[in-house]
Amino acid sequence: MTHPKEERTLVLIKPDGVQRSLIGEIICRYERSGLKLAAMKMLIPTAELVERHYLVDPEWRMKTGKKTIESYLKKGKSPPSEDPLKVTEIILGNLKKYMVQGPVVAMVWQGMHAVGVVRKITGGTEPLTSDVGTIRGDLTIDSYEVSDIDGRAVRNLIHASGSTDDAEKEIVLWFNKEELIKYKLVGEAILYDINLDGILE
Repeated sequence: MTHPKEERTLVLIKPDGVQRSLIGEIICRYERSGLKLAAMKMLIPTAELVERHYLVDPEWRMKTGKKTIESYLKKGKSPPSEDPLKVTEIILGNLKKYMVQGPVVAMVWQGMHAVGVVRKITGGTEPLTSDVGTIRGDLTIDSYEVSDIDGRAVRNLIHASGSTDDAEKEIVLWFNKEELIKYKLVGEAILYDINLDGILE
């Protein structure tokens, strides 16, 4: 079993983040937390890769569909369908269109509780309701309502793995083993050494 200090997570800066020149700002926020960048590349993904990515969790379509329907009903609105699978067919189609429009920056971040830390820094999926201080809360303004009116995916800058299990499956889709670099950062001693040995001369 992997020690929490070595946990890894996948982050994708989506085409809207790249187009708005937010790559450096986004990297800076994760880096300042103490996480280590283990891999990074820029590419234009294929629709097939995007579909495989979103379907790494076999329950994704059902879970996302149900959540979307509940969200519509909570706002007193009619969902596009009562069938969760039909709802996610629309969502997946919109995501594929969105993600292949331009370059994406794919990254692997490593460190203590990497999945949870990245999700906390990134913020909630919908920018409008995402907390101030998070990337999505501070750097973009989209909402589910507007994306639904426009018939497109919500532009929320980033994808971040939802769990350690998802992260493992997603990382191998976007990176081969040789692209994941193992190295030490000086700052890791402060974050991880049990006794903080070696500070005083």
